[in-house]
Amino acid sequence: MSKEAIFSPEIVELVRSHVREVEDFPARGVLFRDITPLIADAAAFAALIDILVERYRGKIDAVAGLESRGFILAAPLAVALGVGMLTVRKAGRLPGPVVGIDYDLEYGSARMELQPFTVKDGMRVLVIDDVLATGGTAGAAFDLIEQAGGDPIGLCVLLELVDLGGRDYLGRDVKVDAVLQY
Repeated sequence: MSKEAIFSPEIVELVRSHVREVEDFPARGVLFRDITPLIADAAAFAALIDILVERYRGKIDAVAGLESRGFILAAPLAVALGVGMLTVRKAGRLPGPVVGIDYDLEYGSARMELQPFTVKDGMRVLVIDDVLATGGTAGAAFDLIEQAGGDPIGLCVLLELVDLGGRDYLGRDVKVDAVLQY
């Protein structure tokens, strides 16, 4: 799995300067990194999307946004690239037919679902989310895309929490592009 820096120091600093750190959220002892200031700043958000468009143009057939902050990144990226957006959602939020997969979280388990008819055979899909932590959600998304006949070609995240080992958990030789690593 690739770990080289692919984003310019300018875009890294732009994102870093727009991420707000919130202590003890959502629980005591947790340092939450909030991307709301980034998406609230039109110029900063547009600059980020422009960089992502430059990075992925001609390399993908669809963008899969992970519920829910991944949707915020996936929709403008898909529109700018002229490709479709797939929604990978929590259980029970998509009308059927769906394919689903259960996966483990740090404290418990969850289920993600995808409408398989939105994925064409061999479709090159970029999975996108705000954070890569333990890798459970991204790994579930890769499995769902494969079940539906697609080819998950990589993962793009704004923030990677390196100590949580998400890249290793993915268990695949897949490209992971992270703007910031903590």
